[in-house]
Amino acid sequence: MPLIFLVGPRACGKTTIGRLLAQRLALPFIDTDHYLLEQAGRTVAEIVEAEGWPGFRKRESDALRAVTAIHPQGAVIATGGGMVLDEQNRIFMREQGHVFYLSVPVEALAARLSGNPLADQRPSLTGADIRDEVRQVLHERLPLYHASAHHHLDASLPPRRITSLAMDFLNSLSAQGAEGAFYPEATTGREAAPCPEAMIGREAEPCREARPDRQAEPCRDAAPCRKAASHRSAAVNVEHEDAAAGPACQPAQHGADPDRE
Repeated sequence: MPLIFLVGPRACGKTTIGRLLAQRLALPFIDTDHYLLEQAGRTVAEIVEAEGWPGFRKRESDALRAVTAIHPQGAVIATGGGMVLDEQNRIFMREQGHVFYLSVPVEALAARLSGNPLADQRPSLTGADIRDEVRQVLHERLPLYHASAHHHLDASLPPRRITSLAMDFLNSLSAQGAEGAFYPEATTGREAAPCPEAMIGREAEPCREARPDRQAEPCRDAAPCRKAASHRSAAVNVEHEDAAAGPACQPAQHGADPDRE
C-alpha cells in the first residue's frame, strides 16, 4: 500500500480528509504538524519565537521524513501548509507516494480561519489580517502545490464526497496498474514480468513473414522467438490485455474538503 500525502493551505481540510481516507484504506493517519509539536514539546509560536521561521521549516522537513520512515507499509500523511516551500520536500513526497492537493477558494479559507479558535495560536506570516494574509500566502504557494501534486481535489465539497473522489482515483490507478506513473522502478519490474516470450514472439513473426528476403540473421538473434511463436495464442491474449488496460494514468474527478489547520 502506498504512502499518500495531502498538501494545501491551512484550513483546507487535510486533517479531516486524511482521517476519513485512512479509515477507508485501513491505513494509519499522521499529521506532520502534530508530530512536530509533540516531538518539540512546544507550540508553533514558541518554536518560531526561539528559532524563527527557518528553524520551524527545518523541523517541518525532519518531521516529514520521520513519519514516512515510521510507516514503510503505507499511511495517509497530512502535511503543514508550508511543507511545499522546500523543493526537496516536494521531490520527496512525489517520489515516495501519491500527492493530493486540496484546493479551496480564498474566501472560504478566510472564513474557516476566522471561525477557528486555534487560529491565533500560530504567528502571522505577513502581519496582515486573515483575509489578506490568506490571499497573499496562497498566491505565493499555489504554483508549489501544483508542482507537488499528482492530483487535485476541490476541497469545498463535503468531506465524505472528497474522500470518495480520492478513492476513485486510487482505485483507477490500481485497476490499471498505473502506480508506476509515480514509481518508475516499480513499473519496470511489473512490465518485465508480463510475458517477455510473447513480446519476442510478436516481433519475430514479422521478421520471417514480412521480410523473407532478409538474411536469417535477425531470426537467429531472436531464436527464443520460435518457441514463443508456437504459443501465438498466448501472445494474442497479452496484446488484448495490454490494449484493454488503456492509458497508464487518467486524470480523475475533482473533489473538495472543508477542514484542516
